[in-house]
Amino acid sequence: MHPILKPALRRGWRDLNTVQFGMTPAHAVVLGPVDTATGSFLTLLDGTRGVPLLREEARRMDLPDGHVDTLLERLTEAGLLDDATGGGPPADALRKQTPVMDRLRPDHAALAVTTADPSEGVRRLAARRALRVQVRGAGRVGAVVASVLAAAGVGQVDVRDGGCVEPWDVAPGGQPVEAVGERRDVAARRTARTMAPDRPPRPDRRRTVPRPADPDPGGPPLSLVIVAPRDGLAVHSPDPAAVEDLIAAGIPHLYAGVSEATGTVGPLVLPGGTGCAHCLLLDRTDRDPTWPRLLVQWRSGRASRQVQACDVGLATAVAGLAAAHGLAFLDGELPSSTGARWEASAPGLDWHARPVWPHPECPCGAGERANGREVSVGGGTQDTMAG
Repeated sequence: MHPILKPALRRGWRDLNTVQFGMTPAHAVVLGPVDTATGSFLTLLDGTRGVPLLREEARRMDLPDGHVDTLLERLTEAGLLDDATGGGPPADALRKQTPVMDRLRPDHAALAVTTADPSEGVRRLAARRALRVQVRGAGRVGAVVASVLAAAGVGQVDVRDGGCVEPWDVAPGGQPVEAVGERRDVAARRTARTMAPDRPPRPDRRRTVPRPADPDPGGPPLSLVIVAPRDGLAVHSPDPAAVEDLIAAGIPHLYAGVSEATGTVGPLVLPGGTGCAHCLLLDRTDRDPTWPRLLVQWRSGRASRQVQACDVGLATAVAGLAAAHGLAFLDGELPSSTGARWEASAPGLDWHARPVWPHPECPCGAGERANGREVSVGGGTQDTMAG
């Protein structure tokens, strides 16, 4: 182990014997009392020395025996210590690719800040390279989500959509101007590959036995699907039939999009565990019996052929938030979109959560698992609005 104080946490002395690591309340830690000699020793925790050498340095500074080990244990418990050489073989392989690691250093720093165990940050970053994510939708939201995931080190990012890129699909980080007229999925996949730190090769498509819900069987199984429809109705009221394959295969999926100048991120659906699109539909129908009638009218019209109310600022914000929630899930966390929809409407853009409760009559099984107990999802309370 080569201990290093997490560089992303700024250090400041509150007084002669108390040091604060970090500025933001979510991650700041105050450590004390710290004597002068120990404060000087902290400067040696820069990742260039192993523990045996640190013990030798401590003896030269007349620090008592066992002081280094006690200090390292204390710093580890406080979540302030990283390991410059930890993380196992995948992390070692990533460190050897200097250009790739340079691209991912901000991501590594963020993961180090949000994880407590030394080397957990780089371990999670290296693990992303073995993951495979599919994005369904390549408009102003979906194409940006794909690019962000690829730039964050996700090994394979596939994009599925139909039609060709229209001028109104163009967005920063997503479909470029020169892609207008090309197939949406092809253009979005190309942009995502360009953003990848190591530009991974195209997946091997020679395998002949497909997996459920996996139209492209090459590479690892799908870890997550981002459902980012270009049609506003499919964002506001997701069609359960569109994700039947994901529910059947037990593949987690996260919704994101913009509908009539309202951005939505969530729910993150864990099949059989949290509320799904069908749960949302059943709940809305319970509270508003006219809802199915409205859906039939909206779906039978020509609105899907019209340009959607999806301004580029809100679309980019939705894409960024969706990608962040997706990455949190891929890294082993449960973001606040799990079983909840985060929404913000222009011009106020006040983000708030609307839980998506498991419905007892939904065949997904999440309602049966809840077994009548109150389910807390998304950090919010049950929505009572019809829409």
